[in-house]
Amino acid sequence: MFGLGTPELIIILGIAFLVFGGKKLPEIGAGLGKGITSFKKGLKDAEESVPGVKEVTAIKEEVDKVKEVGKVLKKA
Repeated sequence: MFGLGTPELIIILGIAFLVFGGKKLPEIGAGLGKGITSFKKGLKDAEESVPGVKEVTAIKEEVDKVKEVGKVLKKA
């Protein structure tokens, strides 16, 4: 995860605890979680609102399947 190991994460969490305090950390975590959820929902809504995205994805999946069948036939 971004090149951070367990010791680095413990140090970062310790500093965050000292800066924000024990009561604020859960509030910050909840706000961050809500923000990430909202961001993902916005991306999903944007993909659904653009016409043709689902169709292009379906066509790409079909092309990938045909490529796999072609590879199998070449081996046989």
